Amino acid sequence: MGLEHLKDIGAIIEDLDAMGRLVRIKSEVDLNLDLAGIAAEFERGPRAVLFENVKGQDAPVLIGLYWSRELLGALMRTPERELPALVSKHIQKWQVDPVAPVVLEDGPVREVTEDDVDVTRLPVPVHATKDGGAYFDAAMVITKDPDTGVRNASIQRFQIIDKDTLAVNIDSGRHLELYLAKARAKGEHLSFTLNVGIGPGFHFASSAPAEAAPPEKDELGIASEFLGEPVELVASDLSDSEMVAHAMYGLECELLSDEDHMEGPFAEVTGCYATLAPRGKVKVKRIHRRRNPIMQTILPGTEVHNSVGLLGEANVLNLLKLQVPGVKDVFFTHGGCGFYGAVVQIAQTRAGWAKQAILAAFAAFPPLKSVTVVDDDVNIYDPTDVEWAMTTRLDPDKGIMIFRDIFGHGLNPSFPNYLGNKVGYDATQPFPHRPEFERAAMKKMSLDGLDIVTPDIVAPKD
Repeated sequence: MGLEHLKDIGAIIEDLDAMGRLVRIKSEVDLNLDLAGIAAEFERGPRAVLFENVKGQDAPVLIGLYWSRELLGALMRTPERELPALVSKHIQKWQVDPVAPVVLEDGPVREVTEDDVDVTRLPVPVHATKDGGAYFDAAMVITKDPDTGVRNASIQRFQIIDKDTLAVNIDSGRHLELYLAKARAKGEHLSFTLNVGIGPGFHFASSAPAEAAPPEKDELGIASEFLGEPVELVASDLSDSEMVAHAMYGLECELLSDEDHMEGPFAEVTGCYATLAPRGKVKVKRIHRRRNPIMQTILPGTEVHNSVGLLGEANVLNLLKLQVPGVKDVFFTHGGCGFYGAVVQIAQTRAGWAKQAILAAFAAFPPLKSVTVVDDDVNIYDPTDVEWAMTTRLDPDKGIMIFRDIFGHGLNPSFPNYLGNKVGYDATQPFPHRPEFERAAMKKMSLDGLDIVTPDIVAPKD
């Protein structure tokens, strides 16, 4: 099998199952808190989870597609450490030679059109204990620029308010905010489709940083790069914003330009609750679905860290390699929510480039709050190794850079109104290198062919 399975959640489930990377929960599970609570017990593990018996529902629910880079790498036939480079390669290819989506006359997402619009009947879970309600948190928006007609893809959180009403949070600086402003200036609402149950190529396309994907380019071309073929769309009934042909659900919606609704709280990428506040109001006009649909959701936390973090890493790595000699790798840490903390690995060629890498990383991905730069003998994926560099190589007097009152990410509670302070750590050894900073090393040996007895560990006797 190539990568054709990535465009269909059903095929993805079959692929995961064949690799032993799917846990099936056959007991009846309630959507209200219980489903996410059970899923949390598997978080960061090498398997996704399929809830086959959801209380009051016919459709199963998939969760965990992004909470392990090992799992994601296996699904995409790429070693997990090579995923950021793969994402970077696809985005660079799209930037210079984009592949346009293909609009089909019909597709699986239109197998059934619901007679009545009632999103409260869909298997959408309540995730965290203080969430304000059930949320779509892995659904992709497709809309078009009211002026130019260029498509935009994004993932926002949508709270279910009633049978045909959603409330949406739109991150500041996203293209969806720009498109809504244009629609408002024309006195119009913004039509869009909400696509539920989509493959990782779509997820990556919709999470691409604005610094890598300008508003004048159709981001769905990024998904085409991951699939290895043009993305397939189908027309909607009520607007010119198409649906993903192989999505499990396609909702035709309008984002109102003249009315808000209270939205929240919701457990966000930060591990904290986003506050209750007036935000965008959405009316759902029509619901299409597969004949046997599968709901897809993500668990706020590691799934966001990996899916969004990969895009951030790819963009930072790409730009830093162009701007800073010696940069070798970038990792967005899970402790940094996969969004706010980065570690940069550099092979120093002259003094000062580590600090330049800090500046460049903040410019490449504005949500970052903390950037740590280490030498190329430090494993950036090992927090113990990074801490070793900070305690043995960081000079607090010269190596800590503080940036005050700078734009950041509004979901981070330390950035009220998107304004806060950032910090960079130069945890590299002085250049030119001095012998007292040389790292001790053992001779590299193989255990192959050695006669080794390894006993089982047993509990101590009373």
